[in-house]
Amino acid sequence: MTIDLGLLILQVVIGLLMMGHGAQKLFGWFGGHGLRATADWLAGMGLRAPRFWAFMAGLAEFGGGLLFALGLFHPIGPLAIIAVMVAAIALVHWSRGLWISNGGSEYSLVLIVLAAVMGLWEPGAYTLDRYFGIALPQPQTFWIGLILALIGLAFALLNRQRQPMATPGNAGQAVS
Repeated sequence: MTIDLGLLILQVVIGLLMMGHGAQKLFGWFGGHGLRATADWLAGMGLRAPRFWAFMAGLAEFGGGLLFALGLFHPIGPLAIIAVMVAAIALVHWSRGLWISNGGSEYSLVLIVLAAVMGLWEPGAYTLDRYFGIALPQPQTFWIGLILALIGLAFALLNRQRQPMATPGNAGQAVS
């Protein structure tokens, strides 16, 4: 009973925070910039189809956070969180090292580990999966989902546009 209460607290807090990040990207809520600005930001990193990837990032955060918070269709919510945090590390934080004080990957890595542990664990007693009797095959769903998410991320990263060397007059321009 105590473990299930602890799992519920983790699910709700992490899930709602991830939903907030997704709402920032999708709708511009909570001080976010919305889908268009997120797409422009991703385009600046050389991602092709930046509007698609901005939507996918927002959906993974918002939808994954919602599923995580509710304990619904476990482990899809944790997998969505893992996917978007791995992408954040690869695109933004990797070059800045580990520590968040330098803009590094520390926070994203903590979320990945937390989501992985929760994704491999059975849903707690206070989840909609338990209430409705939903049980996706475990651990197969987790591992197959993780492989698919990593393939999607690899596709996005390997398909990026090459960025030219920044010189006066072409700073920020992408070359295809």
